[in-house]
Amino acid sequence: MCIFRRSHTFLSVFFVAGVLQYATSFYLPGLAPVNFCEKDSTTGKENEVPDCKSTIELFVNRLDSVESVLPYEYTAFDFCASDKEKRPSENLGQVLFGERIEPSPYKFEFKKKEECKHVCTKEYDTNKVNTDKPIVDFLKKGMLLNYQHHWIVDNMPVTWCYDVEDGQKFCNPGFPIGCYVTESGRPKDACVVNSEFNEKDTFYIFNHVDITIYYHVVENEAAGARLVAAKMEPKSYKHKEGLDCTGGPMDLSNKFSGQLKIDYTYSVHFVEDQHIRWASRWDYILESMPHTNIQWFSIMNSLVIVLFLSGMVAMIMLRTLHKDIARYNQIDSVEDAQEEFGWKLVHGDVFRPPRKGMLLSVFLGSGTQIFIMTFVTLFFACLGFLSPANRGALMTCAVVLWVLLGTPAGYVAARFYKSFGGEKWKTNVLLTAFLCPGVVFADFFLMNLILWGEGSSAAMPFGTLVAILALWFCISVPLTFIGAYFGFKKSAIEHPVRTNQIPRQIPEQSFYTKPFPGIVMGGILPFGCIFIQLFFILNSIWSHQMYYMFGFLFLVFIILVITCSEATILLCYFHLCAEDYHWQWRSFLTSGFTAIYFLVYAVHYFFSKLQISGLASTILYFGYTMIMALIFFLFTGTIGFFACFWFVTKIYSVVKVD
Repeated sequence: MCIFRRSHTFLSVFFVAGVLQYATSFYLPGLAPVNFCEKDSTTGKENEVPDCKSTIELFVNRLDSVESVLPYEYTAFDFCASDKEKRPSENLGQVLFGERIEPSPYKFEFKKKEECKHVCTKEYDTNKVNTDKPIVDFLKKGMLLNYQHHWIVDNMPVTWCYDVEDGQKFCNPGFPIGCYVTESGRPKDACVVNSEFNEKDTFYIFNHVDITIYYHVVENEAAGARLVAAKMEPKSYKHKEGLDCTGGPMDLSNKFSGQLKIDYTYSVHFVEDQHIRWASRWDYILESMPHTNIQWFSIMNSLVIVLFLSGMVAMIMLRTLHKDIARYNQIDSVEDAQEEFGWKLVHGDVFRPPRKGMLLSVFLGSGTQIFIMTFVTLFFACLGFLSPANRGALMTCAVVLWVLLGTPAGYVAARFYKSFGGEKWKTNVLLTAFLCPGVVFADFFLMNLILWGEGSSAAMPFGTLVAILALWFCISVPLTFIGAYFGFKKSAIEHPVRTNQIPRQIPEQSFYTKPFPGIVMGGILPFGCIFIQLFFILNSIWSHQMYYMFGFLFLVFIILVITCSEATILLCYFHLCAEDYHWQWRSFLTSGFTAIYFLVYAVHYFFSKLQISGLASTILYFGYTMIMALIFFLFTGTIGFFACFWFVTKIYSVVKVD
């Protein structure tokens, strides 16, 4: 009956995650729709309909590239800028991810068609070595590394949709600033879209955009219309005096020297589309990413591993352990007791405090903090609170939760340190509050110094850095102290068996029951559950693709927890049967070794999937990867320890010990 209930619960979670994955028919919290109306044709003034705008503003975000980890602000390339307007405020998550949203001079009147509208003209003289030449060189570098614009209309990305394999259409939420034809005449990146881009060793600047805005007329709700899509096509024109957008492409030879004039223009059209609802307006971008079938394959692959492990654990719990416990409880005489074998032999040593118990308790406290933070963040993401439309919300939520979860970290660390017989409680509290967060912050600060040196928009402003330190020292640390106070105040964890004064000698172990082979084997199955999902997560971080499949991710999170727990319990049982009672560190490292596989995969991903070039970008990639690996190590290690602790406590509590 218990097994049926567990399987029923698991299937319910599976169903809910699947439903949440495709639930798109509700408004996201905090993201209300905006209505647009035409301007009054007689007066040319704003329409007097309440809550109905007529001017559509276009915002610009940072520029990034798949060939570089360094993003740059829009103004770094000297594009047409709007100096008068104030930039919108950004949340903590946007700042951490290097997003820099700014107003732009691109402004449209609703349903007003524009053709080849002039925005601004930029003129350079490459003979001016100190002023103009660096700007032109930086623009060339941006085109060479395929840096991409990211424009926003009505909190929705302006997408560039083009055909890919098998007649499918891919909608990219960014478009390149230009492209390059090599010295051998090979067009790179976006230069393949136009046969006129054929001059060798030449850059082509996309200085014109054709924008099409799709709208949906609101019926029975409110006056006006709502924007449901914004698509564009980048083009290159060497404009004549009349700005008619009919000239040849705007080329710039790599060896060019002298006067350079670039005119930036745009055209905008409005199309009514009654088939797309406002609540599902992101679907055309997400559906163009052919990931869903692979995701279901990943889930089925993970489920097979979970079922295999569950069968093994069930067999041990129901058959082997049941027989062992029954046999041990039937032993009455001392002579029979002397013939004991298996895991009961080490009952007097199984709860002996581990070596380096201080460090283990600190890791467990930080791991508990990360585990709860991850669970709550993914849960909110599944409900739609942290979707791509709510920019920066995912990282903001994670950071705030981590700060507020100092109390569980301090409590768990203090509780286990006390049960390990530790007495240096002050050292334990300080290490819990500062060790793991300090390592992450030190790594992050070094990466930030590199970003500062490179002038990247991802460099965190000094004020934000101070704010994060204030959150850590003024909120997280005191909460950790409070949790540690209650942890130390409570009596030590009572174990079901007494610990002998003299440690038992551990017999010679076979190769498979030695610590290192068991730890290495233990991380394989949990990693096998997540490696496909890991590919999409790394793509979203380094290849600047949207990650939106939080229903899948939450399900994989649950599968990972189950797999780590079962794999650790399985290996823990085998080691206890081999009379090796050092299970505490081994259980932590067994599932924590999944992070080493993650690190190896990240190295493979860097060399096989990414096109990153440059020393600074390489250092940044591996610096941030080390932070992710450490967090993953603490997360998975804590799961393994608690699973093994529960298992050991359970089996020794039902055995009669003389």
